[in-house]
Amino acid sequence: MDLHMSEFAFFRFKSNNMLTKEEEEHKEEIIRLTEEVLEAKGMQCDARISRIPEQELIDILEKVRELRRKKKKRESSTEVLKEEDLHILNR
Repeated sequence: MDLHMSEFAFFRFKSNNMLTKEEEEHKEEIIRLTEEVLEAKGMQCDARISRIPEQELIDILEKVRELRRKKKKRESSTEVLKEEDLHILNR
């Protein structure tokens, strides 16, 4: 998958004022997750992204947000487990 396509999708999200400030600040993460979503949808050409209807663009961004939430939840759970392990070791 061409990363350029994901960057173009990010630009479309941004130009349509679909991103939060926090998402804009985490551009690389959003691009990477967008790449995963587009790949799962079988989208492989830049021209297709430029012609995609706004509703489908919204759907893609929602899937990106869902992946991001899941990733953050996993990272948070892992961090809690690490803290619990440290607490047990320090007893």
